[in-house]
Amino acid sequence: MCSIERSPETLESLRKVFTCIDNTTLEGCDTHQKVRELCRKSLEMHDNTRGIGHVAAVCVYPVFVSEAKRCLAHSDIHVASVAGAFPAGQSPLAVKLQEVQYAVDEGADEIDMVISRGLLIEGEQSRVFDEIAAIRAITQGRVLKVILETGELKTELLIAQASQIAIDAGADFIKTSTGKIAVSATLEASEIMLNIIKKHFERTGKWVGFKAAGGISTPAEVLKYYQLVNHILGNKQTTNQFFRIGASRLTEKLFSFLTK
Repeated sequence: MCSIERSPETLESLRKVFTCIDNTTLEGCDTHQKVRELCRKSLEMHDNTRGIGHVAAVCVYPVFVSEAKRCLAHSDIHVASVAGAFPAGQSPLAVKLQEVQYAVDEGADEIDMVISRGLLIEGEQSRVFDEIAAIRAITQGRVLKVILETGELKTELLIAQASQIAIDAGADFIKTSTGKIAVSATLEASEIMLNIIKKHFERTGKWVGFKAAGGISTPAEVLKYYQLVNHILGNKQTTNQFFRIGASRLTEKLFSFLTK
């Protein structure tokens, strides 16, 4: 495991990162008790004396949204839900929309959807756009994160196309990965996505957020993503309004690193 020095600059960066975490459980063996435990830990993991705030959100499957909302009701931690045929995206649009609507009705503050990679690879860019736009219409007033699953998009061109399509269709964030395939988040794919975000801002004056997820499990790894975002987009884009990290194994490790 790569280690990092506990310098004041590093600690300040990682304190900021901690408040950008979407604390996540997305397993087939998830239970209501497991979700309650995740929410409890998320509420407890902060330390005002050290300047460590709460995580940004808890991310769960749609069937656990109402439980998470109940557990987090008196906090500022959002409830995010994957929806829309996560993780493969291989369902009819009507089915995807029904699941997204269910998550919204259950009270989700944020929706993490996944694009149809097969359609994009086949050159059906307009259909990919239309699916995202249809989900955007349901999620108005909520944060929409669009997962590109960059590990299945084998070229820089496809990653760039997917990023731009998602932004044009109304994404609040573009997100690297589901965490369910062998190649998840990479710095190389993230750089492509961040440059598309930067170009979009230069053209329109509007920022779109970036979320890295999948396989980021140590403070040293997450620091690299923070530094990349800071380098390309600037320090103002490293708050949880524009920067998120999807984490399951990372959260407790990072909190322990910050508090030891």
